[in-house]
Amino acid sequence: MERKAFGIDLGTTNSAIALYENEEVSILKNMEGFDITPSVIFFTGVTPSGDDDMLVGEYAKNAAATNPDNVVQFIKRRMGQSGPQFNHIGPSGKEYTPEMLSAFILRKIAQDAEQFVGAGEVKDVVITVPAYFDDARRTATKQAGAIAGLNVLAVINEPTAAAIAFGLDKGADSRVLVYDLGGGTFDVTIMDIKGNHFDTLATGGDHALGGFNFDGKMSELIQQKLVEQGIELDDEDDALFAEIREKAEKAKLQLSSVQSTRPVFTINGKTCRIEITREEFETATADLMQRTKILLEEVMADKNISWAEIDELLVVGGSTRMPMVKRMLEELSGKSITYKIDPDTAVAQGAAIFASTFDLNAAEGAPKNDARAGGEADWVTNKITISDVTSQSLGVITLDYDTRREQNTIIIPHNSKIPTTRSVEVYTVDDNQTRLRVRVTEGDETDVEFVKVIGSSTLSIPPYPKGSPVEIIYAYDPDQTVFIEVIDKVTNQSLGTFQVDRASNLTADQVARATGVVGRANVE
Repeated sequence: MERKAFGIDLGTTNSAIALYENEEVSILKNMEGFDITPSVIFFTGVTPSGDDDMLVGEYAKNAAATNPDNVVQFIKRRMGQSGPQFNHIGPSGKEYTPEMLSAFILRKIAQDAEQFVGAGEVKDVVITVPAYFDDARRTATKQAGAIAGLNVLAVINEPTAAAIAFGLDKGADSRVLVYDLGGGTFDVTIMDIKGNHFDTLATGGDHALGGFNFDGKMSELIQQKLVEQGIELDDEDDALFAEIREKAEKAKLQLSSVQSTRPVFTINGKTCRIEITREEFETATADLMQRTKILLEEVMADKNISWAEIDELLVVGGSTRMPMVKRMLEELSGKSITYKIDPDTAVAQGAAIFASTFDLNAAEGAPKNDARAGGEADWVTNKITISDVTSQSLGVITLDYDTRREQNTIIIPHNSKIPTTRSVEVYTVDDNQTRLRVRVTEGDETDVEFVKVIGSSTLSIPPYPKGSPVEIIYAYDPDQTVFIEVIDKVTNQSLGTFQVDRASNLTADQVARATGVVGRANVE
């Protein structure tokens, strides 16, 4: 059977899969008949073989209110992080990492898609991630795909995928701003579309800002209203708070089309009906909207781009259906906001279009072009090229020469074109110093308290006088892998090289073991 490549939007709250063939893109419905599948897992029990039995999707989401301890959701927010607090223990006693949990969702999506007439085997995929995801989260996403038994051709940014869904074969060149407010993440990206070349100019966002946060504000409103009616809320009543969360999400959705909503609760035998208006909800979430506005304006200011220079404004993500989002964007931009692409499925559609251009007969899918045309290297397929920028600033911890206090010195600024090579010259701080500790950081702040150390290495240096120069070189490749080289500027000889090895990601052996465990579990 002919191999086909699929696009998957692995979302915080919902996921989708699409296929592009015969110049048409199709969203493949799940077994329940829906275009999108809730990214929720319900552990229902243990199989006779001792493995876990689970439901993924709509039925799992419906179980959240009655079985909160056995339901796992919002997994995307855990990606790229390690430790017991990010894992889940199933009824069998097996412990599942975020990568393994995401793999269950991917398995469900792939299984259902294979039932779609003419889809064939789902094996080769492109998976999307928020533009603001760092390398650890991107790597975790790739590993989730591998654990699910998929061949991940590429991981591309969600706003880029949305732009592909919008801009492919449109003909005219345009500058596009993508405002992507999903269930758990927020991105804003500016890119130029020239034919089938998608050139990212700037990106920003927050991987912990999305519909989940708006649901949280609605939950607080509901609790406040219940307390006003004399209801005492037991902090230990997990089922009640799960019900509040479920009804909060429904109330939020209803307020996108009506002015007020009236959720009903039965607590300790008492029926309570409360009313929440759209105005109350918008007031409660004004700070969240302000955060998206600030991030949007920062991205535009970073590249000195005005609204007059934006040709198209694309809104992506289910949370953009809230009326206040459209109102804010129209006030800021002076443009009329229309949904030119489906906010829920555009990302999967764009990923599918990109996936379709890979040569599946090649050893590793379509090759990458490493030619430095104009200082850039692009993802290259037979139809689409994508050039990207760094989503995070990369730096090194240095000592202030006078105070000897630690500070973060940025080497590769946020929104630099990739691949790129940048360097900084530093100096030894002691006479006859023989060791140099290089700590690679991620973040824009000078204060080391507000940046993340993502890798380090200690190198030997000759015992020079204090103030001897050393050059630290960072090379950032298209896969967002960081290579570091340290040069002794006295002799112009290399002191050593190393690669940032994310401790939070799984090792190859751990991925192999996880693949076996996930493969044995029963996923429906």
